[in-house]
Amino acid sequence: MAATLAGTPARPRKLLASRRTRAGILYALPVVVYLLVLFVYPIFSTLFLSLKNADGSLTLHWYVDALTGVNLSVLFTTLRISAETALFSLLFGFVLANAISRLKPLWAGVAMLIVVVPHFISALVRTYGWIILLGDKGLVNEAMADLWVPGAPFQLLYNEIGVVIGTTSVMLPYTVLLLYGVMRGVDRRLLAAAASMGAGRVTIFRRVYLPLVAPGLASAGLLSFILSLGYYITPALMGGPNQTMVASLINQQVMKQNQWNGAAAQGVILLLLTFAGLLLVKLVTSFGASRKKRSTS
Repeated sequence: MAATLAGTPARPRKLLASRRTRAGILYALPVVVYLLVLFVYPIFSTLFLSLKNADGSLTLHWYVDALTGVNLSVLFTTLRISAETALFSLLFGFVLANAISRLKPLWAGVAMLIVVVPHFISALVRTYGWIILLGDKGLVNEAMADLWVPGAPFQLLYNEIGVVIGTTSVMLPYTVLLLYGVMRGVDRRLLAAAASMGAGRVTIFRRVYLPLVAPGLASAGLLSFILSLGYYITPALMGGPNQTMVASLINQQVMKQNQWNGAAAQGVILLLLTFAGLLLVKLVTSFGASRKKRSTS
């Protein structure tokens, strides 16, 4: 009987009576309060505001309004531009990360520094820099005109091209960082073994290298997509009326229309899309880890 009692787990009351447990709760309390006040409370307040009618009753009107008409068009525009940004970030990021991963550690560190340092410059400053470069009399159009490119100068600002260029430049460091870590971890002996067995470069890339870095590609693409969903500065400054994104729409509803309920509904929808993207990242990462474990075993 004594052995049985000794083998039973301690009750919650005894656990709370433990000095160690009380100290742990005391240490964790500031963090819990911080998260509740600055994260949990604002989220639930926004959710409640999006469900609140003018007379205080609960309603789904603001969600219906957010998913119909012009608001729905803005949501689709946001999804499209975010997807385009993720695609181009992956294309340029893959080339950059692949080239950097083949360098010696010293030069790879220098190259990564060049990629990452512009990210620490203010987003507003970088956006104005792109506006100067892509203008009708900017460096890009002047260079294409000097090279007798047909159609130059091109309209590269205040349209979707300008927005995608700006957002891609913002997301590129994230993509390169993620892909570089994955590519640096690829065992080059596997590529050499495939080459020794007669596989060509295309076959090695398609059958060996690409499957190994595929989880990193998926994670980087999804991360770029998620971050682009809520981006505000670049689309607002480099886009036109047809490139209005959800963040700009929320700003208009709050600042110009004083429509906090509709803005809250837009914010909740954006938050749900972000959570869905993060869940996909988690699933892709878990799938990649399990696949790598199976291939290793």
